[in-house]
Amino acid sequence: MSGKIALEEHFNFPELTNELPQYVNPEMMKDIARRLVDLGAERLAEMDAAGIDYSLLSLTAPGIQGETDPQRAVTRARQANDKLADFVAANPDRYGGFAALPMQDPAAAATELERCVNELGFHGAMLNGFTNINDANTGWYYDHERYLPFWERVEALGVPAYLHPRDPLPGNQGAYEGHPELFGAVWTFTVETATHTLRLMTSGLFDRFPKLTVILGHLGETLPFNIWRIDHRAARMGDLIKYEKPLTHYLLNNFYVTTSGNFHTQTLNATMAEMGSDRVLYSSDYPYESMREASDWFDTAAISDNDRIKIGHTNARRLFTKLPERVGKRA
Repeated sequence: MSGKIALEEHFNFPELTNELPQYVNPEMMKDIARRLVDLGAERLAEMDAAGIDYSLLSLTAPGIQGETDPQRAVTRARQANDKLADFVAANPDRYGGFAALPMQDPAAAATELERCVNELGFHGAMLNGFTNINDANTGWYYDHERYLPFWERVEALGVPAYLHPRDPLPGNQGAYEGHPELFGAVWTFTVETATHTLRLMTSGLFDRFPKLTVILGHLGETLPFNIWRIDHRAARMGDLIKYEKPLTHYLLNNFYVTTSGNFHTQTLNATMAEMGSDRVLYSSDYPYESMREASDWFDTAAISDNDRIKIGHTNARRLFTKLPERVGKRA
């Protein structure tokens, strides 16, 4: 299937962030680091071979979220976004951008997002998990009331925020002691991001901002499969409940999920059964995953052709209203 739009596709500028998600296999990480900095011929050739018409690029995790100094985070976010805008301008029919934001300073993050959307033409923001402030052991999650003005700006701009994983804070890693093989995409990413998402839902954020849109990768970080039980038990929490609607309502109305890094047909079908195919978007998670593997699976997965077209590009065209006119139309 040609004409696909992918939106969890990562890049890096080493001069801005040297901290990368770690793999046990150092040779694999070396190749990933090399591919992250390539926004030229090799990446475009991989896109062509995989039938990807357009990629929304985002600074790899933890990116700006791992910068402990708030003032430096503001400066580096602007530098990263300006450099990405230059690359997008060189290939506007193939690349778009997600803003990297200094969530250490919520007001500055809101201002930078508005600049990126209105001046640089970006399509939303990539939030690489919680944000460190002042030290690596302190993390802020975005359900905190200090972020309410930021979320108000996101809703007003009408763009989505993609909530991407990162590993848990050092002080929260005790459950994994002696098991480094469980870190990253194997398991800790999922637990961390699903928990962060539930914090947003249960905080009442989507009651305050009902038009707010958040994207989750990896077919929803297990939430489509667990949301019934979470709702079923959370409903018994009485006065602890701070939200107005069932959590399932927020999942179905405020969230999209992508296929990034989860190339499994039964899981895709289960996700569509819970959320509907209109809420699923195509992605590969390059270069942490293979564009070709993602494409070979998706193009032949046992789903209807109508759902394949929607997930491949028409859902993205509906969500991202500022895509170039021709993008996703050569399927």
